[in-house]
Amino acid sequence: MYTFNMLVPKPSWITLLLFLCQHDVMGRNALVCEGDTANLLCSEGHIKVSEANYGRTDRTTCSEGRPESQMGNVHCIQETSIQKMSLRCDGKKSCSVPAKNSIFSDPCHGIYKYLDVTYECIPSKRAVICEHNQNEISCDSGLILIQYANYGRRDRTTCPNQHATSDCYSSQIKRLQSSCNGRRTCSLFASNSVFGDPCYGVYKYLEVTYSCEPGD
Repeated sequence: MYTFNMLVPKPSWITLLLFLCQHDVMGRNALVCEGDTANLLCSEGHIKVSEANYGRTDRTTCSEGRPESQMGNVHCIQETSIQKMSLRCDGKKSCSVPAKNSIFSDPCHGIYKYLDVTYECIPSKRAVICEHNQNEISCDSGLILIQYANYGRRDRTTCPNQHATSDCYSSQIKRLQSSCNGRRTCSLFASNSVFGDPCYGVYKYLEVTYSCEPGD
């Protein structure tokens, strides 16, 4: 009686890399010169910014046609870049942010800068609760892990209202992580009495993205 052992080839590094890319596990990059707009996009999942800098860390990027004097500072780092990008883009399917001093402020006067962003597309759920309303987030299996939370307004179309001015940011991720992480359900009330008023007179909403992680 003969026994045949079938040899199953192990997946190569190339196969593994292709798998990771197809499933948006690896980081993506958006790099634009000062004055242009960075466009972040996730066909699946939601944006999670991992690194960002508005400034300059080398002499070659975005250097074409520019005088040497505008390339001189290669230690130009705006430490609030990741915070500003996260507030504007985390939890969205797509996001556009201009690389301008008016958004990031000027970390190095006279230097021609660029915006360099690394982000991932993470699987998550999204919930939006209009101001003065209450709702809950929940996991059918697993436990809640908050990925992003903002009480304010990031566009004019969500929870439409005549007082729907955009660009109102108030990160609530630490507050919601404290109250919701590790639970199966979490009740949320979108109100100034809970989160404060980050933009007086603007009709706001609570926007949350979260995942359901394995747990007891």
